[in-house]
This record gives sequence, structure tokens and C-alpha cells, in this order.
Amino acid sequence: MTKVVLKKKVQFIGTGRRKKSIARVRLVPSGTGAITINKRDIDDYFPLDTLKYIVRQPLEATGTTTKYDVFVNVDGGGTTGQAGAIRHGIARALVEAEENKDALKKAGFLTRDPRMKERKKYGLHKARKAPQFSKR
Repeated sequence: MTKVVLKKKVQFIGTGRRKKSIARVRLVPSGTGAITINKRDIDDYFPLDTLKYIVRQPLEATGTTTKYDVFVNVDGGGTTGQAGAIRHGIARALVEAEENKDALKKAGFLTRDPRMKERKKYGLHKARKAPQFSKR
């Protein structure tokens, strides 16, 4: 979550997390609005339109869809968790870029979703699924 200057290029960095996913996001100003995830285009990386919509939400909330190029490294978790982590990272990077923080905060994009998978307990099949009860 810092402003980095590399070879006279300004970049804004944000880290996003959701479930087991961690996304490292870089925003490069004066871009075309391209979103690259793990060196692949967003259309190649996410098959569902809902996941693409989740990723683009912070940019649309601040009106900066064509102002920045977005480069993301994400690993861990599944596709939904990764999309949420990317959204969180983009929102944090936009705050570093001094975009409209109030709109991001009001939409809930700056809040890390605390829900995690519950651990499996002994004597049960999963976290809460118990073996079938038999009276006799």
C-alpha cells in the first residue's frame, strides 16, 4: 500500500485478501483500462461475467475505468475468493492514488471480508455434518 516510482513511472500498489486468496495489485496511471491477471487478460482468466463485474466494481464506483491499467498477481483459493481479493486490492490502490475514498468506503470495498472456512471437528464428517443417527 505504497506509492512506488520506477524509472519515472508512478505506480500505486494495494494488497487485497479474501478467504485463502491474496492479490497484489498495481495501478499504472495514464493507461487504457486494461486489466491483466497473472499475465493473462481478465476475459481469459475469469470465465464468468459476475466475477469480471466484481473485479471492475471499485473502478466503476470512482469513475476511473479507463484512467488506469491494472496488473494483478493473485494466488490461493478459488475463483470467487480471488475476484474478491482483487476487488479489495484495487480499492486499496485507488485510495493510495487519492481517488474518491468516501465512495469506496460507502460501497464496502475497503473492508476485508472476515468470513473463513470453519475447521473440521473430530467425530464429524465435515465442520458440522455429523454421521447418521441410528437409534438401534
